[in-house]
Amino acid sequence: MNATPPIRNGNLAHPDAMRFVDGERLIAHLVRLASFGGGEALNDGVRRETLTPQELAAKQWLCSLFDAPGYRWLQDDAANLILRREGREPVLPPVLVGSHIDTQPVGGWLDGAYGVMAGYEVCRALDDAGIRTRRAIEIVAWTNEEGSRFAPGAMGSSAFVQPALLDSHRQRRDAQGVPFGDALAQALQGLPDLPRAALGRAVHAYLEAHIEQGPVMEADGRVLGVVEGIQGVRWFEVTVRGRGAHAGTTPESARQDALLAAAQLIADLHESVLALGDDTLRWTVGKLEVAPGSVNTIADRVVFSIDLRHPRRERLDQIETLLAERAARLWSGCPVGVKRVMDKAPTVFHPMAVAAVQAAVEATGEPACRITSGAFHDAMYLASVAPAAMLFVPSIGGISHHPDENTAHEHLIAGARALTAAVLKLAD
Repeated sequence: MNATPPIRNGNLAHPDAMRFVDGERLIAHLVRLASFGGGEALNDGVRRETLTPQELAAKQWLCSLFDAPGYRWLQDDAANLILRREGREPVLPPVLVGSHIDTQPVGGWLDGAYGVMAGYEVCRALDDAGIRTRRAIEIVAWTNEEGSRFAPGAMGSSAFVQPALLDSHRQRRDAQGVPFGDALAQALQGLPDLPRAALGRAVHAYLEAHIEQGPVMEADGRVLGVVEGIQGVRWFEVTVRGRGAHAGTTPESARQDALLAAAQLIADLHESVLALGDDTLRWTVGKLEVAPGSVNTIADRVVFSIDLRHPRRERLDQIETLLAERAARLWSGCPVGVKRVMDKAPTVFHPMAVAAVQAAVEATGEPACRITSGAFHDAMYLASVAPAAMLFVPSIGGISHHPDENTAHEHLIAGARALTAAVLKLAD
């Protein structure tokens, strides 16, 4: 670690602290992290699923970045990796900053990774500025946010908030039949010298920096986004039952075609949703199964999914009622059944944490906006136990979970500067 100026107690004005962010250092660390599971170029994609050798190697490298006095590396029983920067009053609950470093089977170089590395850059900037905060700052790389290898996602952050969940998480298996508990034990053994931190401990506040993963900020010319909350999500399984028959001998008037009925219902729902004129509403049919699935047989059963998202519970209720009303009809003579299979309430971030992010964003002078996250993040769980908020930077083309995922370097650096000021405000 480079030599730093003497540590001073107390604070600096936010802009003074922000100017110690080293953009070249941040980008270099992000590029190096992408090499663990990555190809020769950033757009080759990153293959670093949770609790794999690639992720363990990345964590071992991360632990080499801070070896100066005032820092401690820790991990907890969920294999969440924690860098603690000690504060002037160690007994106070810390400010947590975090995200994740696991990826989709083939993901991009920034999703999750940016939030972790931006947190590390906050610590470096405070070191270079000679600032010791009142509260400790802890940078956390959460386990299995993506949920691509083990479902559900966000196992690390959910277990941190509710430690009893870890027992049920341990029983989950990946596609090869490996239990999460076995992979977790191996990962913990990969860093055997790290002291254990407690799950469920008190937190003063939580901040998470992330790429937007959508096109809104780029389209509006915004560099920074103050995230006010996370959309609520409901998943439904819709089953349409028809009557199988021969495709060549059954006249149209005698058919109960489940696939035709499903198509009519989906089109009707789509038009009804569009008629509401609510641009924040997200309604998606992403999965459709047809039985018996024969080219010359009329479908007798169709099952399709609905992913419904909105930041307000009332709107989710309205669409669910609309779905029930439409399902009560016969479509081409076919009855319809609807089952809700998942319900995540909207997350509203705490005014104190949002205000800290807002003040920091304003201090940068960058074009900014208020925004709601359309995707799940670890902050969704932390918000249930501590004031939490998020900070977004734009995604080029709105692309994420893909090798082409990218954000302009200057925007990544601007986000780290704003994160530094927000963390300083909450920790001091």
